[in-house]
Amino acid sequence: MKRISLGVAFGALLLLPSLAWADDGVTAGQFTANNVWMMLCAGLVFIMHLGFATLESGLTRAKNTTNILFKNTFIVSAGILTYAALGFNLMYPGDFSLGGFFGFAGFGIATDAAGNTPEYASGGYTYWTDFLFQAMFAATCATIVSGAVAERVKLASFMVFSAVFVAIVYPILGSWKWGGGWLDAMGFYDFAGSTLVHSVGGWGALAGAWLLGPRIGKYVKGELNPIPGSNMPMAAIGVFLLWLGWFGFNGGSVLSADPAATSFTLVTTCLAASAGALAAIFTSWFAFGKPDLSMALNGILAGLVGITAGADTVGIASSVVIGVVAGAIVVGSVIFFDKIKIDDPVGAISVHLVCGIWGTLAVGIFSTNPEHSFFVQLVGVGAYGVFAFGSALLIFGAIKATMGLRVTEGEELEGLDLAEHGGHAYDLAGPTSILESVTGPASNHMGRPSTTLANERA
Repeated sequence: MKRISLGVAFGALLLLPSLAWADDGVTAGQFTANNVWMMLCAGLVFIMHLGFATLESGLTRAKNTTNILFKNTFIVSAGILTYAALGFNLMYPGDFSLGGFFGFAGFGIATDAAGNTPEYASGGYTYWTDFLFQAMFAATCATIVSGAVAERVKLASFMVFSAVFVAIVYPILGSWKWGGGWLDAMGFYDFAGSTLVHSVGGWGALAGAWLLGPRIGKYVKGELNPIPGSNMPMAAIGVFLLWLGWFGFNGGSVLSADPAATSFTLVTTCLAASAGALAAIFTSWFAFGKPDLSMALNGILAGLVGITAGADTVGIASSVVIGVVAGAIVVGSVIFFDKIKIDDPVGAISVHLVCGIWGTLAVGIFSTNPEHSFFVQLVGVGAYGVFAFGSALLIFGAIKATMGLRVTEGEELEGLDLAEHGGHAYDLAGPTSILESVTGPASNHMGRPSTTLANERA
């Protein structure tokens, strides 16, 4: 196969865009660089879904692993399709019919020259690049909810919730700021989604966990009974995949390949994550007497969520402070929700909701832009909380009244892998003989395959 050198290929790419982009202050080279960078960032954000899947499966029990992975597979697939069908045009309607609260530009995404015109985004990047990048964000909201309701929610019920939440609730809320709606007009600021993505998902997670109630055995006679995760290496892999994905999450939100803005954003992002990890490590060590790995991992995510609202507008020292506070807050928040018996198997509410609120308010405290107001940030947090939590309660409540929301006690004890999917994620027993490997597992005296019993015991 004939190979083309990277230099020749890149040179050819530079010739593709029309010179019309130069009229808008963006050269052909900048146009190409912007698009390549943002598409790369879209890929990094996509990797975050793998991070969520491995984190959630690691922090839950082995008997629910297939169910966790199935939900995450559904979320990203359905989320991209619904965002194309109506979400993108709900989030970026152009014109609002209800005073900045609601607008809709029609069903579907464009199939004409809208993908490559100098008018779009002032010639900075194409319509297609914009859609792809934004679509990767959309499904993240429902993924946050997935972890908080894990191990006891009905699969079909969760699928309905996530589809509606991503298709309608998230885009409407996104339009209030990123689509030029009423909060944008007020001066509310959220660079990459501490509130628009993480807190919105966190409010949904809180509604779901509250309506579902705790897992069987989590709180016994008023006392906390910890249910440890099944695979801490998998959880650690998930968090580091999420940290990697945040290079795209925040770096791509610059919406250009500008070297100074992008590199600065990535520095504040990584500093906050590191500070969050250390703060959570020492806070949990002090609180529990021993260092807790799950708290350290959630401290990383807490710092990342906290910095996301102001990664481009706070100083270096401020980013460290934001991370430290987020890391300490997440430990206290996990303890608090356990005290009020809100069972969140992965700490999603504490990481995404509580630290998302902190990060949004931190913009009003630490931003170097004098136009950013703490009061306006507070108004935004309140408005998003009322709408997101109320919408999630309404959707979950309707599902509970019609389809049912929680699996039966027997199904929960058996594990959702077997109850919902008819099999386990791990073949923990394996064939016990050469004959069994050919003919299948032998049955025991109760008529059930021996490997099934071994998996149930595991």
